[in-house]
Amino acid sequence: MIVDRSDPDMPVIRVGGDLAYTTASPLRSEIDRELQAGPATLVLDFANLQFIDSTGLSIIVHTWREGLRDGVTLRLCAVPRFLETILDMTGVTGLLARSTSGDAPLDPEPDEQPTVTA
Repeated sequence: MIVDRSDPDMPVIRVGGDLAYTTASPLRSEIDRELQAGPATLVLDFANLQFIDSTGLSIIVHTWREGLRDGVTLRLCAVPRFLETILDMTGVTGLLARSTSGDAPLDPEPDEQPTVTA
């Protein structure tokens, strides 16, 4: 995991390798630390992700939920096809696409990755 804080209003956490039960704790801690700083947007970059299990999926949902509470937009980028499929099959894509009121989806970003305004 690498954190790019070059833009304090939009830190980028690059997630690589396996995101699973045995590796998820440091990522969750880092996400919580970044959310406490109160950025406008938090980006999770999955360009180097190789594998994700249900624990990794729960971290994405946790980030969305905590961001919603704290007024932070969550943006996923470079989502590999296998993760896109998992997000769709589990309904997380729909969750991430909901606006704050929960009634209207947001327009996708140019790279068509789910974005949440919280």
